[in-house]
Amino acid sequence: MLEKFRTAVATQLSELSGVDKDLVLAAIDAPRNPEHGDLAVAVPRLRVKGNPAQLAKDWVEKFQSNDLITGTNSIGPFMNFTINKEILKKDTLSSVFDLKEKFGMNNSGAGKRVLADFSSPNIAKPFHAGHLRSTIIGNFIMNLHRANGYDTVCLNYLGDWGKQYGLLAVGFDKYGDEKQLEIDPIKHLYDVYVKINADADLNPEIHDMARAYFKRMEDGDAEALAIWKRFRDLSIKKYIETYEKLNIHFDVYSGESQIGPGMVKGEQLLKEKGITENIDGAIVLNLEKYKLGKAIIQKRDGTTLYLTRDIGAAIERFETYNYDRSLYIVSTQQDLHFKQLFKTLELLELPFHDRHAHISYGLVKGMSTRKGTVVFLNDIIEQTTEHMHEVMKKNEHKYAAIEDPEKVAETVAISAIIVQDLAAKRIKDYVFDWNRMTSFEGDTGPYLQYAHARLCSLQRKVPMEFDKNIDFSLLKEDEAFAIIDILARYPDIISSTMTTLEPCTVVQYALKLSHAVSAAWENLWVQNQPDDIAKARLLLYYCARMVLGNALRLLGLTPLEKM
Repeated sequence: MLEKFRTAVATQLSELSGVDKDLVLAAIDAPRNPEHGDLAVAVPRLRVKGNPAQLAKDWVEKFQSNDLITGTNSIGPFMNFTINKEILKKDTLSSVFDLKEKFGMNNSGAGKRVLADFSSPNIAKPFHAGHLRSTIIGNFIMNLHRANGYDTVCLNYLGDWGKQYGLLAVGFDKYGDEKQLEIDPIKHLYDVYVKINADADLNPEIHDMARAYFKRMEDGDAEALAIWKRFRDLSIKKYIETYEKLNIHFDVYSGESQIGPGMVKGEQLLKEKGITENIDGAIVLNLEKYKLGKAIIQKRDGTTLYLTRDIGAAIERFETYNYDRSLYIVSTQQDLHFKQLFKTLELLELPFHDRHAHISYGLVKGMSTRKGTVVFLNDIIEQTTEHMHEVMKKNEHKYAAIEDPEKVAETVAISAIIVQDLAAKRIKDYVFDWNRMTSFEGDTGPYLQYAHARLCSLQRKVPMEFDKNIDFSLLKEDEAFAIIDILARYPDIISSTMTTLEPCTVVQYALKLSHAVSAAWENLWVQNQPDDIAKARLLLYYCARMVLGNALRLLGLTPLEKM
């Protein structure tokens, strides 16, 4: 919504400074202090020789005010511009009213396809809080790309191959129980995995048995593959149930086991390029001159590793989806692996080698699958839902008005879980803490849901038809303009967040909007007001509700109308 104002600043400032208009546009930002103006330009960003403070002063003095830009000032090297609030009010509220759920979206990515590999849990292991990070960050990033006009492919590349499945098969032979497998397959397979790992710590021969079993799988042994497939199918069924709770949908469920022709092509290319060496029977890729160490491509027994399969997967994915960008949303633990993968694709001279990016994030600490101290995501959801349900019951009147309180409690619980995870920069680690998961104080997911539900309740309480044909001058209070200003910046949030892919930017935006609405409730009443004022304020709150809902959906939440 600020685009026409930015263009007005850039057009005139380009003429005054001789700087390219696009460079000026890129330099326009919000002032650090809102009292200084509505838009700002830091002169050093324009890359012009001279004293920045003096240049700012000179250009501001020459800048001609107009219908869009009503005032200017300079503070040090900063130029500040005041925009026409009346035009902004009408443009913003009319646009939100007309576009509704599409407000803020753009077509900058039209005609481009982005593929993202995220979540990717390991078969026969529980989906825990560690997997949650990749899942919800990946879902946000793909929602963001869709909002910017991209065609998206969400791919869940399951960890369904490797020695650990040999270990699980050996463990199931020793500890498996068919009845327990039928009752709760994920839980039982997890228990088996923990027990056999404990045994293997005492008896290294178990690892040899596991390697031998996995070799049978790679050689196509029917019996070994049948057991593996059963574990895989049971696990995927359980994962899909969890994703549905989180309101996340994948276009493709793939896995390491399904990489075939691509891996053969990759191995052939590695040989042709002569970039591998044989060390004691193992095929090794030497990347030391790139400061990326050595990477094993094939073990001495002929079995493959992650890197081999990821090379094959990249080849197959490009052939299948012809993507413009391929994102791997995986923790910082895998930084080296992806640097090795991308460098290998470059050395193989694949035409799409520069289309990949590793979107990393910090770890959830304090859990370990192998030691059995993992916290299951379903347990987190159930216990947080239970806690939220108890909170809701305390208000009997509101509770009685909710049609499906259990479903609402689960939605609020999932909002709490997602927002607490996305609220900080994704690169930050955090220690798993139940109190943090179940806290509903302060700037939380439940607070955002409550703000949205409260805006919805206003429409139910006020029996008034509303539209965009209002007297915009009646929205003259500071609280009204604070909301309008935030709404006007939502399209910028959607486009600028593409640079950082930081979910916390949208979380903070949603909180800021909710705070502005909360402040407005105190003074900007709708009920018992003259019709023209009530109609203007009702439109303001409707637009706030619509944009807040858009931001929540972008984060992967389901906005609630009652709670």
